[in-house]
Amino acid sequence: MSAAVLLSFLRQNQLTRKQHKQLEEEREGPLQIVLQHSLFGEMQSAGGSADQPHPLFGGALSAVIPHSATDISELREIPDNQEVFAHAHTDQSLIVELVEYQTQVADQDAARYHFEDIAGSNKALEPGAFEVTSVVALPKPQLSLSECSSAWMLTGTQCVSKFNEDARNTVTLHLGLLRLQQFSTDVLITFNDPQSISPDSSSASAVGTHKQPWTVQEFQRLLQTLTLHNPGLFG
Repeated sequence: MSAAVLLSFLRQNQLTRKQHKQLEEEREGPLQIVLQHSLFGEMQSAGGSADQPHPLFGGALSAVIPHSATDISELREIPDNQEVFAHAHTDQSLIVELVEYQTQVADQDAARYHFEDIAGSNKALEPGAFEVTSVVALPKPQLSLSECSSAWMLTGTQCVSKFNEDARNTVTLHLGLLRLQQFSTDVLITFNDPQSISPDSSSASAVGTHKQPWTVQEFQRLLQTLTLHNPGLFG
């Protein structure tokens, strides 16, 4: 996908998260924001070596993606404003997403705003279904994306069902937010790390089979290495 194609999409189709989810459901294979499936076997890793940046959005951005990552776009259609990766052996997933900059939300509240938006998409807004445990500012000197006006990392939990199942699983969600006010864009990066899987969930088959799961440190490295190569991505 070229940067020009993505730019055209963002200009003409400012789809909300709810609309993206509706599109996926219409394809009879919804790609959940939280708890992606990992039925991909021993497919080729998209992560590459530990220090090799992986191109994102046609090379307009890049970042170091953790090991054992499968690029979901090679398996199914996903929204053009997302890059989605799943661990080859676990139910962990990573999503890099370009969303509209929320001018009405202060920087210190923006990560929580997006976390609650994700919880709403996953029908996890009822009392006790989601919790924010920490929100910290990321020092800009430690980031490759020098263009961001501020950066934040949130950690929380959500109790979500996979696809349309009744069974609910507890997922730790690490959320990185890099705000690009000058481009009217928030770069949202989510690391979904299941902690408690219901035996009635289709994810139960992955329990006990984890092989070198992704760590928070690898997620932080992704945040730190995210780099902008083509500002034309944003117009």
